Amino acid sequence: MYEGMIAENMSIAGHNGDIIESYLARPLGPGPFPAVVVFHHMPGWDEGSKEIVRRLACNNYVTICPNLHHREGPGDMAEIVKKIWEAGGTPDDQFLGDLEGAIKYLESTPTHNGKVGVIGFCSGGRQAYIAACRNKKVNAAVDCYGGRVVVEPDALNERNPVAPIDMTKDMNCPLLGLFGKDDQNPSPEHVARMEEELKKHNKTYLFKSYDNAGHSFFTTESPAYRQDAARSGWKKILQFYGEHLQ
Repeated sequence: MYEGMIAENMSIAGHNGDIIESYLARPLGPGPFPAVVVFHHMPGWDEGSKEIVRRLACNNYVTICPNLHHREGPGDMAEIVKKIWEAGGTPDDQFLGDLEGAIKYLESTPTHNGKVGVIGFCSGGRQAYIAACRNKKVNAAVDCYGGRVVVEPDALNERNPVAPIDMTKDMNCPLLGLFGKDDQNPSPEHVARMEEELKKHNKTYLFKSYDNAGHSFFTTESPAYRQDAARSGWKKILQFYGEHLQ
């Protein structure tokens, strides 16, 4: 069976028409293929994020990862992340605009089958949860240990004005959540609170929390990487997308 893909840097029109750099990988062949938008983790639009894009493309998904930190660059990634963190995070309206731009690009590709998934890690997991509630074009969402879905009112700010958990009633698509039991952001208590809210509003979801795993257990270049949890998690991701996007 022939396998091939193209992976490359490219640009899209994001929030307010801003041109932002992105990374795209697509399978070669006639398709049609479902699409996935990747929200990178807080440490940035790095090689690990691009590897996730390529991995999904290898499994026959047209995949794009916008650089959500583009507007604060160029420069040292650590300094860019520090600047964003101190400012209160990436604005929710901004990343939702970038998501819409990414989806419009995907819709323009001739091999797209019309279905769109999102997946995010760390802060990107939080963004995937919000995307499931705020963008009706999203057909399936994967939240990989997204912190600050459950937020106390005094922790909100102008950039992130609404706690994602308070958006749950508006969730438009199935949600897969993958968490580590040793994580503190989100903590097991926060995961339980999310599940309670999803049940309350009769949402379709599947959660899995792994023993001996904490935050960033998918990140192969991190000491937090946990091979067994990551392998199981990827299997669940592909099964979930296969059910809802194919």
